[in-house]
Parts: sequence; C-alpha cells; structure tokens
Amino acid sequence: MKYYSTNGKAPLADLEKAVVRGLAEDRGLYMPERIPVLPADFYAHIQTLTFQEIACTVADALFGEDVPEQELHRIVEETLSFDCPVVPVTRSIGALELFHGPTLAFKDVGARFMARLLGHFTRASLDRRTVHVLVATSGDTGSAVANGFLGVEGVQVHVLYPKGKVSPIQEAQFTTLGQNITALEVDGCFDDCQALVKSAFMDSSLTERLRLTSANSINVARLLPQCFYYFHGYAQMKRLGLAGQLVVCVPSGNFGNLCAALIAKRMGLPVKRFVAANNANDVFFEYLQTGSYAPRPSIPTLANAMDVGDPSNAARIFDLYGSDWERITADISGATTSDEKIRSTIRECRSRYGYLLDPHGACGFDAVYHKLAPGESVLLCETAHPAKFKDIVESAAGVEVEIPERLAAFMRGRKQSVPMSADYADFKEYLSELQ
Repeated sequence: MKYYSTNGKAPLADLEKAVVRGLAEDRGLYMPERIPVLPADFYAHIQTLTFQEIACTVADALFGEDVPEQELHRIVEETLSFDCPVVPVTRSIGALELFHGPTLAFKDVGARFMARLLGHFTRASLDRRTVHVLVATSGDTGSAVANGFLGVEGVQVHVLYPKGKVSPIQEAQFTTLGQNITALEVDGCFDDCQALVKSAFMDSSLTERLRLTSANSINVARLLPQCFYYFHGYAQMKRLGLAGQLVVCVPSGNFGNLCAALIAKRMGLPVKRFVAANNANDVFFEYLQTGSYAPRPSIPTLANAMDVGDPSNAARIFDLYGSDWERITADISGATTSDEKIRSTIRECRSRYGYLLDPHGACGFDAVYHKLAPGESVLLCETAHPAKFKDIVESAAGVEVEIPERLAAFMRGRKQSVPMSADYADFKEYLSELQ
C-alpha cells in the first residue's frame, strides 16, 4: 500500500515512511492510496466474531501488504487486551464504551497499535538512531501515547500539553511516568502545542539530524486502527437487533476518530449517517451549515479533549470527499453543545436512564437525543471514563464518581514536566539538545 499527501505535493510513501515520518514533506497528512472494501460475507456474520477476530480482518485489509500476517496479528492481539462493550442507554441509543484500555480513553487502541507497529519497523531498520515521538494533547492523547510507548526501546516520547487546561488525572497520566516519557507544559492552548509539533516536522535542520514522528491522529498508524471500534460496535448493535438504520455519533475534537469511522464506511460498514458532536469549538459544525471552513483559536470548555479550533483531520475528511460539501453533508451532520448543556445532559441522562456520561459523551448524547428519524438507532461513542472529570461529573449528576484503581495509581505519582513557551524558537532549542 502506498500513501499520498492530502496536499498533493509530496512523493508517495510506503507504510514505514508514513509511520516513521508522520507528516508528509509538504505538511500534508498521509492517506492510503486506496481503501479496500471487505466482502459482504464478513458483514453477514460479523456478529459471531470476537473483537480480535474482527480487528485482524480489518488490519489484514489495511496493512497486510506491508506487515507479515503473523506479526500483524500479534500486534493486533497485544493491542486489544481489553473489550469495548455497547451498553444500552435508551431503547434506541447504545453507548460504545471505548475507555476500557489502560488509560481509560478511546485513544489507547491507536496508541498501542502504533507503538507496536513502530517497534516492528525500528527493529527491522538499519538506522539505529533514537526515534523521537512528538505528540500534542488536549487531554487523553498524551496519556494514551505515553503509556502505549512506555519502555519501548529506541523511542523517546515528548508530550506537549497546554498548561492548566487538562484535568489533574489526565495530567498525572503522562507527567508521572519518567523513563522514555517527557512532558512539556506549554504556556498556551492545544492549537499552540499542535503548531509547535507541525513546525518541528517542517524544520529541515531538525529532521535531517533527528528521527522525528508524531503519535497524534495526524499519523496514519494512530488513525487507521480506530476503524476497529466501528466494526466491533456495529457487530454488537447487530446482536441487539439495532443495526438496521445505524447512526454513529462521534464526539469530535481533532476529528481523527470520525475520520476513521468514515474510512470504515468506505470499507463497506453499513452506517446510514454520522453525527459529529462539537462543544463550543464548533468550526466544523459551522462548515456543515455554511460550506465555509474558517479555523480560529480554541476556547476552553468542560469537554477539554475537544477544545480544538483548527482540527487537523478536517483535511483528511475533505480529501476523502473531494471537498464536495454536498457529499460531506449527505453523510455527516453536526451539533454543538455549551458547557451549561453539558452539565444538564449529564444530570438528565443519569436521572432518566442511570447512565453516567463524561463531558465528551454528553456532547454526543445531546447531539442525538430526540433527534432520530423513525427506525434509526444510534451508536454513541463514549470516549473517556467519567472519573477523569470527577469534579465536573459529580457536580452535574449529584452522585459520587468512584476513581478506578488504574487512575488512582497515577495520582500517587510525582509530577515531572518541562516548562515551555508557545514560541517555536524555545521548542527548537529544546529539540536541538536531543540525540
């Protein structure tokens, strides 16, 4: 499989280059040259398969030309050492709980898969230089990547996060690890962190000396494995008899998760339509309404992992649809949810249905509740455990949220972080000292 740049000005890359480089030479995002369609028989019997069996089938189609089958299946099996159940919330809405990985965030699957795939390529490479993974985070990406890559030989991870704009539990998950993980506390917002990472990739004075890559969803090895969720979720909804007119609702920040879902549909997954749920950072929602895409600085909200004002993966979505607004809006609708509405949705869902949403899931629930056509059912992506936002959820729902031990253990660690300004010159100076 070859990968092309969404900007169309970079040479084609093989999978190894796309993974190790992260961003194309022309600052575009890599996309697979073709998206394979899985056979009808797979969908006819998908409800009889395990998560691991489903994911291996999908991985074979996406990566099988570039990774030996036995190695690829090992990577998948090690990645998916947990399950993601669909929990019925109402008669027509099921929550696909994507937070059963080690850091209780949906990004665990992509991060763990990428860490193992990158390890496969670095072991086979003659270039023995350290691979430096640069990752910007607005919340859960940093913790998922840091823990997914923790202890991986030959890899150093540098997590850039906005000072004071992630929850204490999220911060603890990547600032207390040590070893090959360094946290950079940036005096700015997520968009500043993302801009620093992108600028580093375009700096030839750095890229000629250092092996740099990213583990944000701009990296295809982080993005594509998230397809697994949607095939698995469809299978579970089919078992419940709710897959006939399936709507998929995705809380969206940098839009990698939704982009993976759209790729799954291109592979033949029977989804009727998608809903992109935004918080007050509603740049993509406005595009869906007007056809005009106008990025702007992000603003802080209760659903902090979605606080993105210039979502990177919008470029992939535009590319996937040839920038045809009518085709995009035929498949995707949107919604935006205020902080006040997030609180009331958490409270209402807990009171009426006994289900405890996190702030991001609340944006998704608000986007689809009472908004379905006759016969439609919704698969709502619940992307993070509510305990990560304990104060917010407890205040809104009026119930105590128990902190799982795997989160509590992080809180007992000692914070280690490097202060960093949002000025690229300071970040470059930091990188220039690396080997």
